[in-house]
Amino acid sequence: MTVKNAFYAQSGGVTAVINATACGLIQEARRHPERIGTVFAGRDGIIGALTEDLIDTRLETDVDIARLRHTPSGAFGSCRYKLKSIEQHRVQYERLIEVFKAHEIGYFFYNGGNDSMDTAWKVSQIAEKMGYPLTCVGVPKTIDNDLPLTDCCPGFGSVAKYVATSVREAGFDVASMARTSTKVFVLEVMGRHAGWITAACGLASESAGEPPHILLFPEVPFDPERFLARVDECVRQYGYCVVAVSEGLSDASGKLIAESASKDAFGHAQLGGVGQMVAQLVKDKLGHKYHWALADYLQRSARHIASGVDLEQAYALGVAAVRFALAGKNAVMPIVRRLADAPYRWEIGEAALSQVANVERKMPPEFISADGFHITAACRAYLQPLIEGEEPPPFRNGLPDYVRLKNVAVAKKLPVFVV
Repeated sequence: MTVKNAFYAQSGGVTAVINATACGLIQEARRHPERIGTVFAGRDGIIGALTEDLIDTRLETDVDIARLRHTPSGAFGSCRYKLKSIEQHRVQYERLIEVFKAHEIGYFFYNGGNDSMDTAWKVSQIAEKMGYPLTCVGVPKTIDNDLPLTDCCPGFGSVAKYVATSVREAGFDVASMARTSTKVFVLEVMGRHAGWITAACGLASESAGEPPHILLFPEVPFDPERFLARVDECVRQYGYCVVAVSEGLSDASGKLIAESASKDAFGHAQLGGVGQMVAQLVKDKLGHKYHWALADYLQRSARHIASGVDLEQAYALGVAAVRFALAGKNAVMPIVRRLADAPYRWEIGEAALSQVANVERKMPPEFISADGFHITAACRAYLQPLIEGEEPPPFRNGLPDYVRLKNVAVAKKLPVFVV
């Protein structure tokens, strides 16, 4: 069989386990030298392909590739760069094919979320239209857990474990000081339109009265009066109140509470600060002393407390992506298929990229309590297995010992292309 090279890139917000996927993918590719020659990694995602900035992963030792499994963030760099329609950005798509031809690339692996699966789907389309033999496989990743068809998304389980742990620990702190100090603590977590991460905070509350007492989901329109009444009730009943809020919290008209005028590279409104706004509302209307925190990058980079299940799935999906490609499966994405809740059992399945691209999975109504302020037993049964297991990284001098790859680029063969 003809040996072809492969292109792999990471896209969008990185996670604690995306490098585990890269590890699985590269290790599996190295097991098939008769089919796959070099795995080129795009420096900073798809931009690396457009600018012909290709990293030669052959120059990384087997030991260092294995160390990717316990290293957070994106080892090859990621990007927020969305290719528009083929009609609008045809020159860019044609440039991708030119680069792939120049470096004899026959396999395309794109590791990301909703927008990234859209890119992978479009690349498969343009390759077909141009008659270029390219096998395209999307590899799922998103802490937001909002990709359709898969049971869960790599990266989410670890974020879920981090925020549930953090809100539990902070809850103990606030409870111990509430009589004479802070009575309300607000934790803001990520989640633009889907409240999966906010829901995960609810795992910390296993009995009545345990924090978090209130969860604010993007799926539930924010009603200030109802919220304040619930806060006041919690403070009177428990002496304090812990709140977890999604960055994508919206009002009854659908307007984001913390939306700014600026946009990111995908055209999404920049968010942040809703936790402070909610906390200030409590202070202004109820007079309670408060503290608030923004989990921000900490929640998605916390490899030291990653979920064992999440790590296992992230690695397995990287391996599956290569096996799919070698089996001739094109324009597909490997997924996690749940077989049972307790004990949790799962297997690898597949989905067509055309059914995944730009489709967003929100929290189902049956996962949100009737009052809109917490999770249901069904939600807990879904979430609980995803945070199970620990596989801490090795430590050196008291700190996590992570790998930094050499990331040496191959020589360019084409004229300079400006993105």
